[in-house]
Amino acid sequence: MDLITNLETAFAYLIVGAPALLVVVLGLCLLFERPLSERTTCQLVATVLSVGFISALAMSGCAWLHGMPQRTVPLGDWVVVSGYKFSGKLLFDWLSLLFLVLSFMLCGVIGRFATHYLHREPGFHRFFVLFAVFVFGMTLTSIAGTIETLFTGWELVGLSSALLVAFFQDRSAPVRNGLRVWSVYRISDAALLIGAVALHGMKGFGDFQALFGETAWPHGEPRLLASQALLVGVLFAVAAAGKSALVPFSGWLPRAMEGPTPSSAIFYGALSVHLGAFLLLRAGPLISLSIPLCVLLVVWGLATAALSASAARVQSDIKSALAFASLTQVGLIVAEIGLGLRWIPLIHMIGHASLRTLQFVRAPNLLQDYRSMENAMGRRLPHSINAPRRVLRSRWQRWFYRWALERGYFDEFLNEFIVRPFLSMFRWFDSLERRWTDFLSSRPSRESDEIKPHSDLVEEFV
Repeated sequence: MDLITNLETAFAYLIVGAPALLVVVLGLCLLFERPLSERTTCQLVATVLSVGFISALAMSGCAWLHGMPQRTVPLGDWVVVSGYKFSGKLLFDWLSLLFLVLSFMLCGVIGRFATHYLHREPGFHRFFVLFAVFVFGMTLTSIAGTIETLFTGWELVGLSSALLVAFFQDRSAPVRNGLRVWSVYRISDAALLIGAVALHGMKGFGDFQALFGETAWPHGEPRLLASQALLVGVLFAVAAAGKSALVPFSGWLPRAMEGPTPSSAIFYGALSVHLGAFLLLRAGPLISLSIPLCVLLVVWGLATAALSASAARVQSDIKSALAFASLTQVGLIVAEIGLGLRWIPLIHMIGHASLRTLQFVRAPNLLQDYRSMENAMGRRLPHSINAPRRVLRSRWQRWFYRWALERGYFDEFLNEFIVRPFLSMFRWFDSLERRWTDFLSSRPSRESDEIKPHSDLVEEFV
């Protein structure tokens, strides 16, 4: 039994250490401007992902053979204060193991695809550094045993995602869209951080085992009151909405398609877009305590699915159409979680992530095939009539088309009622600070003439 325990611990450290080593090696080579050759980079990425995948399968095999309900590997206490403890822990149960195997498998597929897709691209090595950060972040998030560990991986995934949206930095649109993605992620991260602080304020720790009981997932006995579960659950739901692009945050998803196709496939078709649903599954025992929270998730998920299904039908490019089709399924997964299901949304997530990855990878060749067929036929291929066109009258068709094209007008709502008020408030604070410094220095500051008008700031953000 001790041998099995030692093997499980070794596999756990390999699962975390292999992606961390990849980040360090590729990052140092890029930092000191001595990047590896493309062939060496490809071999290193393939080796690391293979080691992680085999270790995850071995860990899953141990769990299957020996009936391991859940296995923990402590990473030590990070901060210990009277009444509070911030610690790191790795938690291996069926939720984390299945999601971990899925992450390594799909990252391996996309890593192999990216080596050919980005061949001789000037940012080839920069892509794989950010890709390695993403893999490490997904690994930490998948097997996080505490809210602190999960938040660390959550941040790494968000950082690599926003930087890869702005990958083609010689153009202004990717940079602007990367800033938009990062801004929405900040809202999501703030909600998750507040939820973590609330948990520490209620219990003094963020250990999932201590919070949800020793019973293995999907069962659990939360040690929180219903009102406390509602508060923390709503914060987690907002965090999931920002990360998974649920309404009203869906507007950043088509903007994220500015990144390379490999990152679009692994982030917004497969893994990152499902991370919000994974968080809700991890907090499933807590969600089950509050009926209003379950109703909220069902309504939120169905509203997202309806909006995304409509928006996907009016997109003019295949990547955006696939992204909204992916979001439709994510909305349904969230609704399934709200209905109290656990295994069904997990299986739905695994199957959908695998399918959507293959669709994103196939998309460039599909366009070429369609173009060849149309050239051979001498005309455009026929398109099927959508259901709304058969049911709605002509005047409602135009309204519905405009509503879907504008993605429910949620972008304009956020710009008008959140972005503009925040920018106005910060400009007002900035003007007060400058008046105070001008008064103390008895002369106007040089920066006063360089402040952009409020409308310009909004347009630049949007």
